[in-house]
Amino acid sequence: MTSKEPLPYQVPDLPHGSKMESAQVLRALAEAHRYLAELKGVTYVVPDERILARILVDTLSLQEAKDSSAIEDIITTR
Repeated sequence: MTSKEPLPYQVPDLPHGSKMESAQVLRALAEAHRYLAELKGVTYVVPDERILARILVDTLSLQEAKDSSAIEDIITTR
């Protein structure tokens, strides 16, 4: 490798004995699966996927701004 090439990222191993399948994780997984299935269903009725992408970007941006404001304890109006 030359000095300008980035080194490949090595994914570290999970610690032995870590419990990945807890009840909390499995509940969150089931909820995420349900929402992804809903989203997949919506994509079939939207005539242009760019419309859905724009809605998702706008929604996520607004939610991120609300969450950030809540963390910083800032009151905003829409």
